[in-house]
Amino acid sequence: MLHGVAIRTLEGLDPAALPLHALVAAGEPVVLRGIARDWSLVQAGLRSNEEAMACLRGFDTGTPVTYSHGGPEIEGRPFYNDDFTQLNFDVRRGVLSQVLDEIRDTFNVARPPTYYVASLLIERALPGFAAANDAGLAALGINATASIWIGNRVTASCHYDTPDNLACCAVGRRRFTLFPPEQIDNLYPGPLEPTPGGQVVSVVDFDRPDFDRHPRFRDALAHAQSAVLEPGDAIFIPSMWWHHVRSLEPFNVLVNYWWRSSPAYLSSPLPALQHAMWALRDLPPREKQAWAKVFEYYVFGPAERAGQHLPDAARGELAPFDETLARRVRAQLLGRLNR
Repeated sequence: MLHGVAIRTLEGLDPAALPLHALVAAGEPVVLRGIARDWSLVQAGLRSNEEAMACLRGFDTGTPVTYSHGGPEIEGRPFYNDDFTQLNFDVRRGVLSQVLDEIRDTFNVARPPTYYVASLLIERALPGFAAANDAGLAALGINATASIWIGNRVTASCHYDTPDNLACCAVGRRRFTLFPPEQIDNLYPGPLEPTPGGQVVSVVDFDRPDFDRHPRFRDALAHAQSAVLEPGDAIFIPSMWWHHVRSLEPFNVLVNYWWRSSPAYLSSPLPALQHAMWALRDLPPREKQAWAKVFEYYVFGPAERAGQHLPDAARGELAPFDETLARRVRAQLLGRLNR
């Protein structure tokens, strides 16, 4: 697999004073070496996988968790069947301690089944964990959702997330390969539904790329950035950057924090995308071109341009959004969609 140029790295940072606001403003991925090195889970994992598992069990309250399970034939890659109509793994339900036991049983298996607990909310499933294993985003004024990812050698196919992301490698090593948002066409996105993890993924097999079938992937690789994270390292992944993540050890744990820099009253762009595909994508080309100009004027151009020639009292939803305007527009949209 080709990995691209090295992701920019910062070392020697004070974990209590991470420059996350500056990183968000810059909009480029950065590796932050060693910022979680003092976490109790990281230190336990450096001693042994068994100690790392014992650390996690110490916070487990028996809350049911869902996890992905696939046979040896998927080679650690939760993905699709050959015609992309079904996923190649099952979603199971159990308790974390049981999943850890089953992962432990795969350590010496040449071709193990895949186990993957993905995006488990820490506050719900592991109360008390954050007190000894936390990146300190709240102190920076960042209201982030903390999740934990637990598995054996798992490959998360290349995908993007809407929020900004700080991902902390706690146990094991992970290789991250990133692409800027404009590479979407060269990454060959798969179906919108179903998806292996809730987000659209690239259908390219990064280990065995088929350049006859996916020739533009060569262009994507020219823009790839990559890094291997050791336990205690973190990576900042800006919103909408595509990332392919491979866990490199028999047991791996990652903690990540998602947050949006936009106000909470702004809607997620994803429903707007789905609505636009429904309403606009299959229009005649001439109409689509006209609507592209309309969207450029009202949405993708300068926010203050549309309606700037109108008095403030007449601008309505052309004015900057606040909570009151957001509620009014949401009510209007629901009314129109329910007709």
